[in-house]
Parts: sequence; C-alpha cells; structure tokens
Amino acid sequence: MNDYREIEVKLYVPDLDAVRARLDAAGATLTAPRIYERNIRYDDDAHTITRQGIVLRLRQDTRARLTFKSDGKLLDNGLLSRFEAEVTISDFEAMDTILRHLGFETAFIYEKYRTTYALDDAEVDLDEMPFGNFVEIEGDEASIVRALDRLGLGDATRYDAGYALLFDSVRRNLGLTFRDLTFENFAGIAVPEHAFK
Repeated sequence: MNDYREIEVKLYVPDLDAVRARLDAAGATLTAPRIYERNIRYDDDAHTITRQGIVLRLRQDTRARLTFKSDGKLLDNGLLSRFEAEVTISDFEAMDTILRHLGFETAFIYEKYRTTYALDDAEVDLDEMPFGNFVEIEGDEASIVRALDRLGLGDATRYDAGYALLFDSVRRNLGLTFRDLTFENFAGIAVPEHAFK
C-alpha cells in the first residue's frame, strides 16, 4: 500500500550540463527526455491553502495530473518529507474548469523544462526554471544521500521551499511585480543566487 510520502531535496545547480555528464558517468538511465511543463497552483479566495503550506496543482506535460501536497517536514539531513497524492486525468482544461467551479482560483502559474533520470533507487530531475536551474532528487533517504554523493552535489545549495516560495523571494528581492513564473516574464532578467533567500 502506498503511504503517499514524498522525500526529496531541491538543489540550486546553475550548470546542468555538468550534472548530466555525472549522471552518464554514474550509469543513470534517462527515463523522461526534456519536456515542457505548465503548472497551475490553486487557492481559495482567502488564500487559506497556501497559508497552510498545502499545494493543489494541475500539471500538463506529456500527460495531465492533479496533485495534492501537504506542508513539509524538514528531516535532519536537509531533506524534505511530505504527503503527496497525485492522479492522472484525461483532460487538463476540464479539470481546471471543475476546480474553478468548486471555488478555486489560480494562485499562480509556473513553467519549466524537466529531464528525468533514474539513478539506483532515486529519481533525479533536472529542472530548467525561468529564474535558474535546479536539481531535485527524490527517493528514500538513503538513496537520496547516495545520489548526492555519486553526483558530487553534497555541497550544492539546498532549499526546503518549493518553487512558489522561491519565486516569492525572488520577486521581493528584485522588486518584481508580475505574479507568474514564466519564461516570458523572466526574459532578460538575470537572477543572482542570493535572490532566492
């Protein structure tokens, strides 16, 4: 039985090509080639979902999925653990319509390109975000620690916040007024690492 527990670490890694080379050298398997993702996060009109650290997300890449994530718990080794349940749906637009009819509204939209590898028992995602490059490693604690070691990423900057909170920090630190994390919005904007804090 699935306990719907997600354990992951998010790392800021500007040079994804170097990580790709290390993945190849480590014998990782490419499980999903680079794909564009469109994500919509929802909230109610009082923003109670976001304030509770809950994520209600609709994602479109090669398929459409609805995801619920609870607020996370930071583990001793800097990894983040939280409840995550996800279902594949047949129609992105219809699910968006259902959510809106239930009283949810768009909290924000974010885009990325993601390439996914399997390394031993860990999933390694290379995320090209509009504001920088990140690596997410998901699995059990031991497999994540092993992957960090095998990829030489133990000293990379770790974030226990999701992309939405990182985006809030970047907007605040750079004085940006747009609300969506899109490639169009970030065209021509260089984001220094300190802006994520």
